[in-house]
Amino acid sequence: MAEESVKLIPLGGLGEFGMNCMAVRYRDDIVVIDAGLMFPESELLGVDIVVPDITYLVENKAMVRGILLTHGHEDHIGGLPWILSEVNVPVYGTEFTLAYVEGKLEEHKMLDSTELIEIAPNNKFTIGPFTIEPIRVTHSLVDCIAMAIETPVGVLVHTGDFKIDLSPPDGKAFDLHKFAEYGQKGVLALLQDSTNVDRSGYTPSEWAVKPRLDEVFLRTKKKLFFSCFSSSIYRIQIALDLAHKYGRKVAVVGRSMMESSEIAQDLGYLNLPPGLTIHPGQIGDYSPENVMVLISGTQGEPMSALSRAAVDNHKHARISPGDTVLLSSRVIPGNEKSIYRVIDHLYRREAEVLYDDGSMG
Repeated sequence: MAEESVKLIPLGGLGEFGMNCMAVRYRDDIVVIDAGLMFPESELLGVDIVVPDITYLVENKAMVRGILLTHGHEDHIGGLPWILSEVNVPVYGTEFTLAYVEGKLEEHKMLDSTELIEIAPNNKFTIGPFTIEPIRVTHSLVDCIAMAIETPVGVLVHTGDFKIDLSPPDGKAFDLHKFAEYGQKGVLALLQDSTNVDRSGYTPSEWAVKPRLDEVFLRTKKKLFFSCFSSSIYRIQIALDLAHKYGRKVAVVGRSMMESSEIAQDLGYLNLPPGLTIHPGQIGDYSPENVMVLISGTQGEPMSALSRAAVDNHKHARISPGDTVLLSSRVIPGNEKSIYRVIDHLYRREAEVLYDDGSMG
């Protein structure tokens, strides 16, 4: 019985932000959970991105059966092109996650050579000795899953990223019952992490931000620049609803924001009233109080649309004195310096800047 064990080999993501990637091995079969990247720390000069060390996967290439994705954030899917170029195996993910993956693989000219397999919560599937059940979880992105992996020696539960939201905007709630079921059956290992694990209490539902955002829309007299993660589909929907309510046309600016909102619209996760959006080139055709600019760049990324607008270097997004800029996302540890640099520049444009979840900065 000595060899009857399942091995968990973290290739990245443990004890750090980003680069989530873990191999699960039973005898001669390996599945990989997530394939993320990480943005470099300041001491890694000249490095653009950091990807997991996949030597273990390359050395055991013949055993790798597939890559399972929990959700579509960069720190979970960003490393795929690098990993697939060395180990070409099928990629499993939900509809929305795979839509993000398609764009990424197309960019790297790898879409035609990669097999993408769509999975859905509560639909079990089998890879070699592993039977996997995706479980619906809620997160700042849509269509996210945890996974229960049945192996011959016991069940592993990998939560992916989550917050327990029982009333998310799309009505697809965190499946607590499924976790309870597995808990009753018995779980060999629970794999989970959470950025706010040190805080007691509950994370409020995504709806909780709506009253605060409503107040911002109510108070804003000129243009409103609304910046959040391009993957925060719920937050984007709330912003679009409020823009409609307050009679503002919406211009979407920034590549990631445009791609993300198009995918979400195509898959039915974003509902836009007809005539709400305008081309960024039309911003000047409307009076400032009738415009909202949905713009990417909340983490102060140097080439992002918001960073360029902050130094008056964006073709369409021009920030005028009295405009309001709302940074509606949390600060990812390590990004403080670049975010505050952008905030400094926004103040130089004489904008009103709201950050830290919409409270006055």
